[in-house]
Amino acid sequence: MDLVKLLQHWQGILFIVFSIITLIQVFYYLFFFIRLAIYKVQQKPVSQTHPVSVIICARDEAANLAKNLPGALVQEYRTTHEVIVVDDNSFDDSKYLLEEFQKKFKQLNIIELKQEAKLIPGKKFPLSVGIKTAKYEIVLLTDADCMPASEHWIDKMQATYTDDTEIVLGYGAYYKKPGLLNKLIRWETVHTAMQYLSYALAGLTYMGVGRNLSYKKTIFYRHKGFSAHNRIPSGDDDLFINMAATSKNTAINIDKDTFTKSEPAKTWGQWFRQKTRHNSTGKYYKAKHKFLLGLYSFTHFLYYPAFIAALVFFNWQWALVVFAIRFILQAAVLYAVTKKLDEKDLFVSFIFFDIWMFFYYLLFSMAVIKKPRDQWK
Repeated sequence: MDLVKLLQHWQGILFIVFSIITLIQVFYYLFFFIRLAIYKVQQKPVSQTHPVSVIICARDEAANLAKNLPGALVQEYRTTHEVIVVDDNSFDDSKYLLEEFQKKFKQLNIIELKQEAKLIPGKKFPLSVGIKTAKYEIVLLTDADCMPASEHWIDKMQATYTDDTEIVLGYGAYYKKPGLLNKLIRWETVHTAMQYLSYALAGLTYMGVGRNLSYKKTIFYRHKGFSAHNRIPSGDDDLFINMAATSKNTAINIDKDTFTKSEPAKTWGQWFRQKTRHNSTGKYYKAKHKFLLGLYSFTHFLYYPAFIAALVFFNWQWALVVFAIRFILQAAVLYAVTKKLDEKDLFVSFIFFDIWMFFYYLLFSMAVIKKPRDQWK
């Protein structure tokens, strides 16, 4: 009988559900995302410099290496450093291109792999070889299709390290191009960065991106490299950081000089395949990270359907009041975040992109159960 009476007030239940969803979303903005919005780079009185090994893995990337490798080779860095390119079984002209680069840039070291690693799919084997070959304790990782945003990339990324720091997370941006697809790709990149950088500031680091990531060789060896997840093709960046990061050993750097920039996917199909591969690793995260990320995504997914239901079936005025609370907070945080990440042009349409995330979750929900491809290229 009580259930029947309760169901008679289903409109009120819809509003309560919408209010709870909004409250959870507001919690994430106030507890996590605002940390990145108000974050200020700490200026060190004395900046210590460390030897650095930059590592780039490439497979059939001759065109990208020709375009982007000079950006890593002409860095202004007064301390010893090296740039290692691991040529992973390429069939194109990468070998000859790299040999030409090496004639001019003595800090370039080439590792040529001629055999596939058995039972270790993806990028993890060539990256492991690069890290083990590196001469220096601090390794700085990027991809062949990435260009450092400035000649101070190495200098400013390594300057983030303190005595307690073992991991430094950077931001990997995409070039701004015309068209809707480019904006959606860049928005998803900002949205992801807002999460992993904010979680790191809260002491709950769960991932980094291989386009711009640094850590010490000692932490790599302490966790036996990628052995815990060698069978998984992806995850050389996020799964390793998820395993190795603590509340004390991770720092972030969002100085614009430390960004890297990449060419975004040119077609919807290419982007879909790329994101499906990237999203396939989340199910291997630590339980606390899966819970926090899952709760945010689930309530984000339900937010606009619940808002429309409360607007239509309950009281549009009260629904708008609740909506306005999140909207104002969200606008303030996203304005600061997009400004810090040099993506301010996306802010003017943030409500459109926020609605788009409903469809994004639908599109890529299958990635959590789909087996990823064995090849990384």
